[in-house]
Amino acid sequence: MAGRRRGAGWKRWAGPVLALLLMSACTTPREPADTAARDIRRMLDSRAAAVVSGDEAAYLAALDPAATRLRAAERREFANLADVPLRSWEYRLTGLDRTGAGRATASVELRYRIAGYDEAPMKVRTAERLDLTRRDGRWYVAAERAERGGEGLLWDQGKVTAVRGARSLVLGVGQDAKRLRAMADAADRAVPAAGRAWPGPWSRRLLILVPSSLDGMGALLGAPADGYRGIAAVTTAKTGGSGAAPADRVIVNPEAYALLGDFGQQFVLTHESTHVATRAHTNAATPMWLSEGFADWAAYRGTGRTAGRTAPELQRSVRAGGLPAALPADKDFGFAGDAAALARAYEGGWLACALIAEQWGEEKLRTFYRAVGGHGRRAGAVEKAMRDVLDTTPEDFTARWREYARQRLA
Repeated sequence: MAGRRRGAGWKRWAGPVLALLLMSACTTPREPADTAARDIRRMLDSRAAAVVSGDEAAYLAALDPAATRLRAAERREFANLADVPLRSWEYRLTGLDRTGAGRATASVELRYRIAGYDEAPMKVRTAERLDLTRRDGRWYVAAERAERGGEGLLWDQGKVTAVRGARSLVLGVGQDAKRLRAMADAADRAVPAAGRAWPGPWSRRLLILVPSSLDGMGALLGAPADGYRGIAAVTTAKTGGSGAAPADRVIVNPEAYALLGDFGQQFVLTHESTHVATRAHTNAATPMWLSEGFADWAAYRGTGRTAGRTAPELQRSVRAGGLPAALPADKDFGFAGDAAALARAYEGGWLACALIAEQWGEEKLRTFYRAVGGHGRRAGAVEKAMRDVLDTTPEDFTARWREYARQRLA
């Protein structure tokens, strides 16, 4: 009975108590929600949309009216981008610190896509720190600071000129338009040449960046420029990619490229096009002698050049009694080392691929390349592919390669 009365009493008082609690919750004043992150994202989205649409006024509207130097610098950068065919431009807010009333610091990551080339947004490794200020209920960018390290952007170096080819897009800074047109024409020839060497599926288009100088090349690569002084071009992208991914960028050293004749320039772009073609099958399992040797083989393919003209440094070494004992190691392809040794490494890789193409056939060479990359890791990749595709061993192949070098270069 006592327990029953306690239960009945609870039932009588539960309703009024709950009602009082609800009334108290409804009438207690709440702190206003901090909408800074949301508002800053909206401001950055509006600024990004202005880049793609070419709306300078909307782009500058995100900047603090009092930040006159920043507005002048951003007006120049906006003009630098005017000729770049952008499909998308996005600022990703990755961090936000409130530093005081109406002030904040944001970490921002830029992603963009070049129309017709990038299937997915290109992530810029150099992040930015933005100082933000709130005026009259709106957030503005008051200052920008690039984080240290990482690659730079072409339009940071000046106004970009875009030249479109049938299979290429050349973006240059500080370059004569005729020079960029000649490069686009050479790229249009290079792409089908690479396609004949590698007939499998790939984009069959080339995106070329031509910075203002050798130092500009280093800035785009995020590396010391001196390491690329004698290098005419490099291709950058994520190796072994599958599915949607940004396009490869061929970055040209304008100083070294200008020293080449017509054949040399065509060779360089065909070589780089071949890297683009084989990218999905190139990964950590692929030794440099194979990736660089195949690109050289594709670029020399069908030119009729003799082995001596193709591998002059290796020929000098062979004739002097310096027949190489082993295939070039990855470290032999370092740009900062001796130029003659680097040339011998490339020539040795070309000779290895030429040997496979001649003695096993071109299709076997392509199958071998895919098999090595398909292994996924370096250990055992070449050994397995040689056994499965060429029915040989690394020791036997090296002996054949050395004899091939003696026969063709002595």
